[in-house]
This record gives sequence, C-alpha cells and structure tokens, in this order.
Amino acid sequence: MLVSIVIPCYNSEKTIGMVADQCMECFSQWDGYECEMILVNDHSRDQTYAAILKCQERYPGKITAVNFAKNFGQHAAILAGMHYVHGDLVVGMDDDLQNKPEQIRQFLDKMQEGYDVVFGIYRKRNFNFLKNFFGKLSQFLLFHLVDRPKGVEMSSFWCARAYVVEEVRKYQGNDAFVQLLFARTTDNMADITVEHYAREYGHSNYTFRKGLKLFMTFMDYSSIPLRVSNILGILFSIAGFIATIVVIVRKLLDPTIQTGWSSLMCLLLIVAGMLFLMLGIMGEYIGKLVNTSTGKPQYVIREVREMDTACREESGAVTKEEPGTAPESDSSRKQNL
Repeated sequence: MLVSIVIPCYNSEKTIGMVADQCMECFSQWDGYECEMILVNDHSRDQTYAAILKCQERYPGKITAVNFAKNFGQHAAILAGMHYVHGDLVVGMDDDLQNKPEQIRQFLDKMQEGYDVVFGIYRKRNFNFLKNFFGKLSQFLLFHLVDRPKGVEMSSFWCARAYVVEEVRKYQGNDAFVQLLFARTTDNMADITVEHYAREYGHSNYTFRKGLKLFMTFMDYSSIPLRVSNILGILFSIAGFIATIVVIVRKLLDPTIQTGWSSLMCLLLIVAGMLFLMLGIMGEYIGKLVNTSTGKPQYVIREVREMDTACREESGAVTKEEPGTAPESDSSRKQNL
C-alpha cells in the first residue's frame, strides 16, 4: 500500500532532511507499505527549498517538491500538497521533528480498524505555557462552535483515506483549515495518543497573530457566531425593556429617586461594545465573501518538481492511475488549483 506524506515546510533547512531520511528508513522496515513524500516550501526565509531538492535527489521517484511564490500559511501548504498525492492513505505531519516518523505506524494500524481519519493527540505538548493555554482554549471553542464528532480532538499530525483527501481538495474558499474540512467530510474519526518531542532546532514559527488568524478561519465552517449575535441582541433588548419598566415603577413609587448618569453611561458602553462586536463578526463574514468572490488565491505555486513516474514504478510504489492511463499533466493540475 502506498502512503503519501504531506509536509508543509517553513524555515526547516536543518530538519527536513532528517525527517525525509527517517521516513524512508521506517517504511523500508514495514512490509506491505511504500511511501512517497510531498514537501511544500511555504516561502521560507532560509534554504529550505534547496534542502528539499537535495532530498529529492537522494530518493529519486519518492519525493515531490513544491515551492510557493509567497508565504500562504501551513494549511494552504497542506492543501496544495494534497493535489500531488497518489497514495491510498495520506499522512500530514510537521517538519520540525516534534512528530517522529516511526509514530506513523500507529496511524496505519489504527486505520485498519476502518476509520476514515485518525488524529494523533499529544500526551504532553512541548510548547510554552501561553501556547499551551491558547491551544486548549481554541480547542474548547472549536469544539462548541464547529460541527465535529464528540470526543474527537484534532491536531496537525493525522492520517486520512484518499477519498477524504479528494473531497477536501475541492475546497474553493480562501482560508483553509484542514482539520475542519475533514470534519465536514466524515464523522468516522478516531484519536490515538502520541508523543510530542522537544524541538531540536529553532523555535515555533506560529506567533500569536498567526494563531489568532488561523483560529478565526472557523467562520468559514460555522454560522454559530451569527446566531449568537441574534440571541445576544434579543437578550439585550429584553433586558433593556425590563430595566425601563423597573426605572419607571421605582420613580412612580418614590419620586425622590435620582436617575444616575454613571449607570446610564455604563449601560451605553456595554450596549455599544456589543454592537461593535456584532458588527465586527458580520464584517469578518462579509470580508471572507469578498475575498472568495474576487478570486483571491489560496496559494500561488512558483515551481513544482514532481517525482518521475518511471522511477516511482521502479521503486515499487503503486499509483492511483489505472494501467494504460497517463498521469495528470502539469497544465491540468494548475487548472484544478
């Protein structure tokens, strides 16, 4: 069985070669499995793409190299890589060795139970306190704001069947969130527990700003914030109506009661704040619609160096093309993108 490994790469010049070496070594020891790798360079500031090309030379017929024209983000890179997979199973993992390739076997064994998607949930996350805190907070909010199977967590280390990936890459919006696209495709998911290793080089490229931007993409997959806006508007209207009645009744019962300027201003500030919040939420939705309608690209590929089909067949990898059919051309791929 051919397994495709999609890895978004950003400033991973020192680690991506080791990731490729470890993946190839692991699969050489597993009977019945072959692997290919799709390495997507998300416009790194170092020599990551050169390191990817060296990996391709080291493992002919095993690696496809994709190079972005600018930085589009982790999930855009994963989505782009999905267009070049040939395997029956697709694995997504990071490029920093915090996910060890030998753990992929756990996913393959779990997939044999019939699941469509399996996520690797970290026993302990090796991030700083703030990143762990916001990670837990975003997981909690996403669990309640997005329709997904209960009891299933999500992570950047996953394995999915080819038909799920085929459906996910049809996504035409601007802000891809791969895990949520999985949830929109199937409910047949499961979790396994994996180790999260310490980063060997550098530091995380996910700043608070990037993390917040990624979290806000959930609006592409949920209309709950708009429903919450309606509910809050109704509640504030009811509260204002009741408060008005209370003030009138108290004034009639005791004419000496003074109406408070400070309490009135607090009420106005609260109501104005909620109005601006709701306007902001609606503005986010409108902005996403504008980006989609004006054809803002999900990503722009500067260069693709695909693995040679003949080399792939010599290596024993089984492709998804039927015998006698030609592989999809570069021009047709670009039209699909």
